[in-house]
Amino acid sequence: MKRFLLIIFIVILATSIILMGLSCKNKSDHTDINSTEADMNGTKVSETKAAVKDEIAFISNRDGNAEIYVMNVDGSDQTNLTDSPGDDSEPCFSPDGSKIAFVSDQDGNKEIYMMNTDGSDQTRLTDNQANDSRPCFSPDGSKIAFTSNRDGNYEIYIMNIDGSEQRRLTNNPAADTRPNFSPDGTMICFMSGRDREKGYFEIYIMNADGSEQTRLTYDSNRVDFPCFSLDGSKIAFEEVGGIFTMNTDGSEQEWLTGMISNDRYHRLSPDWSKIAFVREGEPGME
Repeated sequence: MKRFLLIIFIVILATSIILMGLSCKNKSDHTDINSTEADMNGTKVSETKAAVKDEIAFISNRDGNAEIYVMNVDGSDQTNLTDSPGDDSEPCFSPDGSKIAFVSDQDGNKEIYMMNTDGSDQTRLTDNQANDSRPCFSPDGSKIAFTSNRDGNYEIYIMNIDGSEQRRLTNNPAADTRPNFSPDGTMICFMSGRDREKGYFEIYIMNADGSEQTRLTYDSNRVDFPCFSLDGSKIAFEEVGGIFTMNTDGSEQEWLTGMISNDRYHRLSPDWSKIAFVREGEPGME
């Protein structure tokens, strides 16, 4: 049976492009850069790059369904953290590295859960008939921004880390997704389909209370995964051809590094010296 192999890689960038950290977190030695999920030829793969005790959280279906694992950055000590009848995905480390927020459909639809980094004390935070996903911690660890379609289409919401006080930040007919906090917690960058001319999403920015939503990219070519630098002055994002950076007002968009065509779902380390990514390999036989 033919299949495509999907492998997580880490590569080291040249010193000349070590600019500043990229993080949802407020500590330089702990970072979360959100998660990605793909379904390629029946194989579900998800990857989150995190520098929490030099670990990477990732998703594998090696045990029959999608579960959350952690491993060292050299690939050693791969450990399954979840064991549920549903699919678990989109892990996101808390700023202090003690918790992981994640998405699970073990109760019938996608909801957001929290657990300790050893997999213990798994607690459900959202509870509705819609799909909740894309959790991202605020830098102080007190809030989680996330995406939900509970009101008819995908919008960005925010809640306390115990699941209380859930409220909507965006409200338009198009989908809004992938929220990411600035290091000081005052801004959120995100993706939206509200003004897409080519059918692709664009990157926007707003205050953490949902006000002053502003478009940053125009006529882009499949931009994805926006994330702030540690000093809050830049936003990095993926686009066809590689990883790019721009100022937080959308100006000075520059190419940071490129990857080959079958490298996807890039994640930068806090100091932008390394990239974690998923590689779709050549067809093999099994």
